[in-house]
Amino acid sequence: MIRFCCLFLFILNVFTTKLSYADSIEISVYGGIQSSPHSRITGKPDSNGAQYSELVGWKGKSFDAPIYYGVRATFWNSNKLNYGAEFTHAKAYAPSSALQSAGFDRLEFTDGHNIITLNINKRWKMGNFSSYSLFGLGIAFPHVDALPTGGIHTFEYQYTGPAMRAALGLSRKLNDNFSVFTEYQFTASDNKVSLRNGGSLSTTLLTNAVNVGVSYNF
Repeated sequence: MIRFCCLFLFILNVFTTKLSYADSIEISVYGGIQSSPHSRITGKPDSNGAQYSELVGWKGKSFDAPIYYGVRATFWNSNKLNYGAEFTHAKAYAPSSALQSAGFDRLEFTDGHNIITLNINKRWKMGNFSSYSLFGLGIAFPHVDALPTGGIHTFEYQYTGPAMRAALGLSRKLNDNFSVFTEYQFTASDNKVSLRNGGSLSTTLLTNAVNVGVSYNF
């Protein structure tokens, strides 16, 4: 996880250097309620195993440790498109019914289903309130926690594919530096996971979240 945090900080440093002309820089931290709709998993538990295909109704469990959260940096310019970077630590648990059908004892992306994107933002000011939207493209690097029945446990971070996010929100200015916000956020990622002993797992993970957070502007 440390290397991914360093990657995110590096991206922020590059953006800060290149966008030093921004009217303001905003750092936001948020949590909320996150769910993950059904998606199909396909693959093999190992190089010699039978092919599996199972529809999984993922569980988000937002408030179970480690909790769901996100961090975002935005570089605002008046009356222009704005840019930023964002990290989200989401989660997806496969329920026991899907585990048995697919031939797994354990299948989770809970530490977590991590997504980094570079965003384009737009906001509309209304006094102390602002509405905003954003769209981002980036990568997924979940912590894979997968144990096929009778197989070898995969327990590691992996780069699994491209990711995107979109959000629509409302913020309220508290003073010159601080504001609070709430938003709806959607993410999607295409994940191709390598399992131990030659196995594989492919799935598209989606998340829906209602976030609340605080921002610091400088």
